[in-house]
Amino acid sequence: AAVRTTKQFLTYVASGPFQYAVAEALALPDTYYAAFRDGLRAKRDLLDAGLRDAGFQVHVPQGTYFITTDIAPFGETDALTFCRALPEKAGVVAVPNSVFYDHPTAGRTQVRFAFCKRPEVLADAASRLRKAFNG
Repeated sequence: AAVRTTKQFLTYVASGPFQYAVAEALALPDTYYAAFRDGLRAKRDLLDAGLRDAGFQVHVPQGTYFITTDIAPFGETDALTFCRALPEKAGVVAVPNSVFYDHPTAGRTQVRFAFCKRPEVLADAASRLRKAFNG
């Protein structure tokens, strides 16, 4: 009964504290959101170019801050193994898309990289990936 009561209260008021933040965000001028969008687009394009230069097959996103890539061009068939080795190989991390599927084989050669980072961090990551995969 205690768990059920707690769950009920959390379900109905979980976002209560965020309502103040949402109200503040809604009051921001359109220029804030335009600059935010443009900044993310520039970061996406920076990482996109770097990943392509490194040899990744890139799927350009339209509404997220993750770029999904395919590692098959490198002869890789297991995204989880690839992602586990990537920090040592290139000093960069990625997330295997297979962890988001009910059937992990569906995304077995897809990995994603986040581009919600500072441009210099993205440029450094792109350089590391290029060196790791292109020598």
